[in-house]
Amino acid sequence: MTTARHRFRGPAAAPYEDPSLPVAERVEDLLGRMTLEEKAGLMFQTIAMMGPDGALLDDPEDPATSGMGPTVRQMVDDLNMTHFNLLGGAAPAQIAAWHNRIQEIALGTRLGIPITLSTDPRHHFTDNPGTAAMATGFSQFPETCGLAAVGDEKLVREFADLARREYLAVGIRLALHPQIDLATEPRWSRINGTFGEDGELTGRMVAAYIRGFQGDELGAESVATMTKHFPGGGPQKDGEDPHFPNGREQVYPGDNFEYHLAPFRKALEAGTSQMMPYYGMPVDTDMEPVGFGFNKGVVTGLLREELGFDGIVCTDWGLICDAPIMGEMHVARAWGVEHLSESERVQKVIEAGCDQFGGEDVPELVVGLVRTGKVTEERIDESVRRLLREKFVLGLFDEPFVDVDATAAVVGTPEGVEAGRIAQSRSITLLKNAETPAGPVLPLAEGTRVYVEGVAADVADGYGTVVATPEEADVAIVRLRTPYDERPGFFQSFFHSGTLAFGDAELARILDLCAKVPTVVDIYLERPAVIPEIADGSAALVANYGAADGPLLDVLFGRRAPEGKLPFQLPRSMADVERQRSDVPSDGQDAVFEFGHGLSY
Repeated sequence: MTTARHRFRGPAAAPYEDPSLPVAERVEDLLGRMTLEEKAGLMFQTIAMMGPDGALLDDPEDPATSGMGPTVRQMVDDLNMTHFNLLGGAAPAQIAAWHNRIQEIALGTRLGIPITLSTDPRHHFTDNPGTAAMATGFSQFPETCGLAAVGDEKLVREFADLARREYLAVGIRLALHPQIDLATEPRWSRINGTFGEDGELTGRMVAAYIRGFQGDELGAESVATMTKHFPGGGPQKDGEDPHFPNGREQVYPGDNFEYHLAPFRKALEAGTSQMMPYYGMPVDTDMEPVGFGFNKGVVTGLLREELGFDGIVCTDWGLICDAPIMGEMHVARAWGVEHLSESERVQKVIEAGCDQFGGEDVPELVVGLVRTGKVTEERIDESVRRLLREKFVLGLFDEPFVDVDATAAVVGTPEGVEAGRIAQSRSITLLKNAETPAGPVLPLAEGTRVYVEGVAADVADGYGTVVATPEEADVAIVRLRTPYDERPGFFQSFFHSGTLAFGDAELARILDLCAKVPTVVDIYLERPAVIPEIADGSAALVANYGAADGPLLDVLFGRRAPEGKLPFQLPRSMADVERQRSDVPSDGQDAVFEFGHGLSY
């Protein structure tokens, strides 16, 4: 049986290992013992991958590690790194066991500084390796857009508290979320990870979210939150994402910077432990036209000095070095400072006021800057204090291990799974429900003869009578997704951007079905779809933000009532989308459905 083990070795241990001492005293004791190389290692956090069945993948000669860069063991032993972002999904018990293995490596180093393991969201439906992991083994809820559609702060806090407990059970102590950018540019690929376009709603949601993960204050039972992307990453030019060069520019044609900043003020009030600036480079503003992670006026001037934040600031991933991603070489996201060397980029990030470099493993560049007098060691100590303090406050020095055998009793329990299913149903947004002589189309009567597309027939058979053709059906049920333009490259293909409108052929097919049989259309609003013809032609129209077939059918057949309200406006045409100002909410003309629209039974 694998059990939690305490690290504290008794009264003969160094003061920093003594849990009875104040955190500040422990931090200073450990800081005084660290070499410059050990300090520099602490300032880097990058991706770590598990092998099959939780294998460590610590052999650099293993073909499975080819192209991955240094192994975790090499990064811990040779580069003094102790922060890692877990990439990909696995069974919770495998994550827990893998976490304990890398803690063993870390505790075998000279100072035994424990690992902080972080993750992108893994309780939803998105499976984009650059932004989130599918909820493999974890309780599954709608995307945060769906939580915003319900608009219930109590639900958000309960979700975050459940996710906190599941993260703790497997050893994850830092959430690389919440994402509180405002969805004011309808084409942007990351809208489904936001709370929608409304600043006030997002502010309420994020406060509940942070308190659910961290508690009222950070402690040994907390998961720290890294709120992103400061000062608001929503208004991307043409909706392209700054993971890629064609999306590097961030624009404010409506002069609406403060609107996007407002939710971050609420996150600070709620006590978020960390902040992440975005890649975006502001253009045509009075801000320096460089990516926000390089921007001293934004990180130091605004976040630290004006807003008073003294927590950890970690850059988004990959600002310094060109690097392979999923077998493709990608340039560093050094927007506005592409001309600088890697060392000069590191210096600019430090001078901007950031504490840690995301997605990088080059601490030797920090060491070189100090050795050549370009950055003082005192400045490095400022960041290291913040990073060490969080490890102590989270209790990692005192109890770094987790109980592998206990994960099943905490993660993906029947109660947690059911809570997620209920939330999925609650978030369903009823946009249209036509009246017929027999009454509204929805809810459907149990046993109704249904033709389904995009719905598992065996699931639908538990609600209605599934038939093979539209001609045999009383009602058709069709599940769709928001359209998008295909992008070149494997990694970029995960970022759905561009058009929001269905192509002529697909639209004609959907409308033909609607003409044959009364059709209930469900659309996954990954982004605000352009669907005026479908809204007109369907018998009923619902939206989801991540919902399995069962929770959707629970709503369509009246076992649960839809509660969702649109967290963003649905535009009428792509021409209207292109006219909108990227930083202004609900900026469309004659929208098909406005923000906040939603019917019920």
